[in-house]
Amino acid sequence: MHQTGKLIIVSAPSGSGKSTIIGRIIDDPQLRLAFSVSATTRPIRGQERDGVDYYFMTEQQFRHEIEQDAFAEYEEVYPGRFYGTLKREIGRINGQGRNVVLDVDVKGGVNVKRLYGQHALSIFIQPPSIQVLRQRLEGRGTDSPQDIENRIAKADYEMTFAPQFDHTVVNDDLDTAVAQVRQLIDDFVNNPDHRPQP
Repeated sequence: MHQTGKLIIVSAPSGSGKSTIIGRIIDDPQLRLAFSVSATTRPIRGQERDGVDYYFMTEQQFRHEIEQDAFAEYEEVYPGRFYGTLKREIGRINGQGRNVVLDVDVKGGVNVKRLYGQHALSIFIQPPSIQVLRQRLEGRGTDSPQDIENRIAKADYEMTFAPQFDHTVVNDDLDTAVAQVRQLIDDFVNNPDHRPQP
């Protein structure tokens, strides 16, 4: 599977600052990063555009793509509500000589790493502690107390996946975490001798 670009997998429990970190490095010209557009069965919202925000599919279309082994990873979040990363989307971006960034849940991250092996770098963003994560989620003010409890329980479980990733970055200080993630990606995409640790 020879491709010009590489694959960067970033996973984390909800509220760990993963999207913020990716947002800070996505436009760094040295890293040549591009987001993979995910496929989903959820309806289009507001100004969203097919092929830009998501590839919008019916549940039947999505299930057909699963049968065709078209996904690098996918998840049924609720019955009939799917999200996934199409292999052809990764190939499209890599074909442009750019490196794909996948912002996926931890199980998806592990699966994609298994699929792409040395072609992929997997980074796990970890909150300093569950207590800090709780404070961040409460500070957002967007989740009900029950949602927060659910997210904390899920995060506790998701943290057990960290050893299956090439690297773990603890997001205690955002600037430090951004610098660490940027360095890991830079080493991987710009140093031909660099190989992620098995």
